Amino acid sequence: MTPASFPTRKRLPREMINDFPLRHYDGPITLVTDPEDVGYACACLSRERVLGFDTETKPAFKKGQSFRPALLQLAGSDCVYLFQLTKTSLVDPLVSLLTDESIVKAGVAVRDDIKGLNAHRCFHAGGFVDLSVISNQHGFMTRGLRNMSANFLGFRIGKGAQRSNWGRSVLTRKQQVYAATDAWVSRHLYLCFQRLSLL
Repeated sequence: MTPASFPTRKRLPREMINDFPLRHYDGPITLVTDPEDVGYACACLSRERVLGFDTETKPAFKKGQSFRPALLQLAGSDCVYLFQLTKTSLVDPLVSLLTDESIVKAGVAVRDDIKGLNAHRCFHAGGFVDLSVISNQHGFMTRGLRNMSANFLGFRIGKGAQRSNWGRSVLTRKQQVYAATDAWVSRHLYLCFQRLSLL
């Protein structure tokens, strides 16, 4: 399949995705671990019109075991903010941002993420856009973030840190880059959907 035929409405096989160049977010990352720093970070993000959104949760390996999201990622135009919820909790400035209808929060399978965040603190989500739902509505079989990244943006993203321990006190650089990449890609997918008149 030639680049000119992309995006395609067909499902991309794993072997084809693996042929795409591997990319990750290489811009500024701000890790927010102190509740007192949340307000400033949210003030910066509130100036954006579109944010990439994702969460990470400590994996469960026992039947019936589950955890609340440990990390909330929000990507703006020039920085990705990682909120370590195990330390900051879901404080008022974050809730205000997550309920603001005027700021788009774009992600994949956001319903599950919002449900997880509501386990921290109940709030009425506003401005969320599920990219996989939009892709499905237009007949695209590419619904996962990795698949959509290849199909719409022309590169693949790594998933090596996906099952790592997101509940640890100190996140590794690899974890931070992985988490930032998912939110960054979500934002760029939303902007790509805008250009393609899919929204």
